[in-house]
Amino acid sequence: MLSLGRQTGRMMPYLCYDPLVKKTRRLRKVVDETTQVRCALRKGLIHEEVWQDSRGAVAKYNLAFINHALCARDNGRVVGYDNSHGDHHRHFAGTEENFAFISYEGLLERFLDEVRELRQEKEPI
Repeated sequence: MLSLGRQTGRMMPYLCYDPLVKKTRRLRKVVDETTQVRCALRKGLIHEEVWQDSRGAVAKYNLAFINHALCARDNGRVVGYDNSHGDHHRHFAGTEENFAFISYEGLLERFLDEVRELRQEKEPI
């Protein structure tokens, strides 16, 4: 049930925001890619999702390296980074830890360096 409030003499639903404010809060998904990669221990997947705000800044992201043979926990996610719960955190072999976020470009470089090393692993983590 929506409660009604008055704005400039009109009846407006309580949850209706100024269209300009509402538009700036919308995020646009600009990257949604999954790439299959060869690893020392079977094949893996690199998944990248990125959303931008109306100014073009990265507002939300999800990076994951998945290899079920390398890591049986966390649905096969060996390493990943995201900010889906309001904070920047890193997933590694079923554990989660916060990290200091500086820029998405720097994070992507760090992630790909880690994936490069992990693809060489011959034993499960």
